Amino acid sequence: MTSRLQRRLEIQEPQGIDMSPLLDVVFILLIFFIVSTVFVKETGVEVDKPQAISAQSQDQQSILLAITGSGEVMYDSANIGVAGVHGTVEQLLLGEDRPVVIQADRTVPTELLMEVIDEAKIAGAVSVNIAALKE
Repeated sequence: MTSRLQRRLEIQEPQGIDMSPLLDVVFILLIFFIVSTVFVKETGVEVDKPQAISAQSQDQQSILLAITGSGEVMYDSANIGVAGVHGTVEQLLLGEDRPVVIQADRTVPTELLMEVIDEAKIAGAVSVNIAALKE
């Protein structure tokens, strides 16, 4: 009986390593990292920001609004205008409190900038900042 068992063991070819569980784990990790990344919505326009000595970088996830030199108020490549700031900021603040950062062109009139800041504050923004280049 033992000779038959020895023959069976000799006839069988050595087994390779099964890679399926390893591939499953790699794909699960890949999906986890894709889902857990944070995507930042850019304003969609290039703005010539003024320089400031006291400029600091923002660590938090913020809501980016842009005011172009022609007076357009932009969010996520869409012209929302001053009237759209309130509704947009209010919707974005439903999940969590985030600072609002306004990227204003250096030629934007102060009155327009103040209107956008007021609309953001009325919508519930606790912190409204103006983006600038560090000098």
